[in-house]
Amino acid sequence: MPKESIINWLLAGDISIQYQTHRDLMGEDNKDLQLHIAHKGWGKAFLDKRKPNGHWGKKFYQPKWTSTHYTLLDLKNLNISPDIPEINKSIRLIAANRKSQDGGINPAESIVNSDVCVNGMFLNYASYFKTSEKELKSVIDFLLTQKMQDGGYNCCSNRSGAVHSSMHTTLSVMEGYVEYLKNGYSYKKEAIKESLLEAKSFLLIHRLFLSDRTGEIIHPEFLKIRFPRRWKYDIVSALDLFQYASFPWDERMQPALEVLIRKRNKDGTWNLQAKLPGALHFEMEKPGKPSRWNTLRALRILKHYYQKPLFVNQPEQGHFRIAL
Repeated sequence: MPKESIINWLLAGDISIQYQTHRDLMGEDNKDLQLHIAHKGWGKAFLDKRKPNGHWGKKFYQPKWTSTHYTLLDLKNLNISPDIPEINKSIRLIAANRKSQDGGINPAESIVNSDVCVNGMFLNYASYFKTSEKELKSVIDFLLTQKMQDGGYNCCSNRSGAVHSSMHTTLSVMEGYVEYLKNGYSYKKEAIKESLLEAKSFLLIHRLFLSDRTGEIIHPEFLKIRFPRRWKYDIVSALDLFQYASFPWDERMQPALEVLIRKRNKDGTWNLQAKLPGALHFEMEKPGKPSRWNTLRALRILKHYYQKPLFVNQPEQGHFRIAL
């Protein structure tokens, strides 16, 4: 499929896809288009599910994936306008009622220690929706205390004594840190920058999906392209964060980029390879079919790291010629 045809196919999708295609692939950040995400398509469908008590689903974290927590993450990923009063009210509700003694957001009423992964995700959408810095300070303090010696994070570190970081948790915390920094918050900014770089190094030591000891694939699920990813790690979500954060090229990304390129269909699209079981508000895309979300994400990753829509063939460096 020619580049123009792929762009047109993306622009025929939901308005959230349209907005991100204009911004990320065409260089046009159309804020008027972004404002419409709340009033049509998936954005409106999510907002219409909000209950009078300010929650989605049954409560903050139940059920997966229709709870308040995961719906707010979905809305952030749509890049809906961050200035929607109803969303901001729901986040303030969480900040006021779900904090534990350790300062973190805690989804469990029966467990004292907050969940590190949940706090990374909370920081991600709360920063995007411009939650007051005062509400985020204790979350930042909590997350910084959870950094492990290898530079990453693990949701079991403060619950069952994990000693090695988790790719899942590390990516969620990194997403939170990046969004926090992008939105101009200043509290402990330098410590966050340092921790973010250490977490990035942790992922790169593993070349995003390989054991640093054996070189074997850590888990085959890391290579499946899902969207939304929820809390599950995969290489495309990691690469997408890297381009969003403007992390520079590193040769240790190359194996993951090669996997991404091999997953491309002949027509230039990428499929939705799998989805996680659980309740949904509605289905955005069908597994096994070409995915606008995954195609958009793959193209902006490749655009960022190769800089051109036609990539120069340099086989000795592992690069590819790809006509988009």
